[in-house]
Amino acid sequence: MFIELHMIQNFAPSNLNRDDTGSPKDCEFGGYRRARISSQCLKRAIRHDELFAAATGATPAVRTRWLTRLLSKPLLDIGKSQEEAAAVAAAVAAEYAKGIDKKNPERTDVLLFLSNEEVAQMGAGILERWDDLVADDKSRAAAAGELVKGLIKQQHDRTSAPDIALFGRMLANRPELGLEASCQVAHAISTHRVGMEMDYFTAVDDVLDDSDEIGAGMIGATSYNSSCFYRYARLDWKQLVANLNGDEEMARKTLEGFLRAAVAAVPSGKQNSMAAHNPPAFILAVARRDGMGWSLANAFEQPVAPDHAHSLTQKSIVALDGYWHKLITVYGDAAIETVAAVSLEDVPLQHLQNALTPNLERCIETILQAADKAGGKESAV
Repeated sequence: MFIELHMIQNFAPSNLNRDDTGSPKDCEFGGYRRARISSQCLKRAIRHDELFAAATGATPAVRTRWLTRLLSKPLLDIGKSQEEAAAVAAAVAAEYAKGIDKKNPERTDVLLFLSNEEVAQMGAGILERWDDLVADDKSRAAAAGELVKGLIKQQHDRTSAPDIALFGRMLANRPELGLEASCQVAHAISTHRVGMEMDYFTAVDDVLDDSDEIGAGMIGATSYNSSCFYRYARLDWKQLVANLNGDEEMARKTLEGFLRAAVAAVPSGKQNSMAAHNPPAFILAVARRDGMGWSLANAFEQPVAPDHAHSLTQKSIVALDGYWHKLITVYGDAAIETVAAVSLEDVPLQHLQNALTPNLERCIETILQAADKAGGKESAV
């Protein structure tokens, strides 16, 4: 079973995801410039949203090059010396990542994506082999290699971390630790043509007297835009269960956490100065038994434009509704298990009207019931 999530989300002036110049990310689509939020930015916001942790009951995994810190701190806490803890942590981290930063031997040369359980497994393995790890350099290298070999066997093709199970991991130096993502997330793009705007701002010096030069304490400029985005993600239920080592209960919690967090999570860029806290105006969730994925991005290949009677958001929802109908007409709906939608806008839908649910809870419940059916058990909802 595959679960697809489509959202229309209109943001007030903001700069949620910046490029290397500090400007909001953008792209060209359909021959027109569009605002963009990268998939990586969206996935991080989802991973760290409190609703994801609440639904899964699990602490988010950590991305870091400082594995040595994660390994040495528990050793120091139980009374191991600073010198021994640092040497052992560095040896194990270097072996696990199969590469160390040439400028700083305490950092791995790439980011690692690790669950708390995986870090704990390393810590337990270190204590089991402690005498060999602190004996001498040769013994330390051999013990670290033996430890990592066992860890790879434990962690191959599985994880206990819901966010790693969703978004996968890739480690070029250790392909055996790679995990196929069960969830694909598209870059969010604006449904309309967008132009960049600049905010010229000043800051006032509060401690001035008559002898000081009159004027601003500082001046600056920042870029922003205001955009209505189309967001899309596709989750492979079978792959999610496999990544979690067959744990369907955790897979269900992960699915629920993903649905809730995907709706609630907003990237944090420039929020202190712009506060663009705008929830999605339209959510469409689809559970399909099989078949190709259906991104609805091409509903907006021709940019949407508001008119005197309909807002940009409303026109975007109507365009999505119409494109959905085109796909159903051409490709059929035989593979679709269920469709559920919820809308903030009072827009007369021509083709998705029957899919509307009264609220987000009912929408999520409908998709979770489909997951229960795919797992071959009665709904727990």
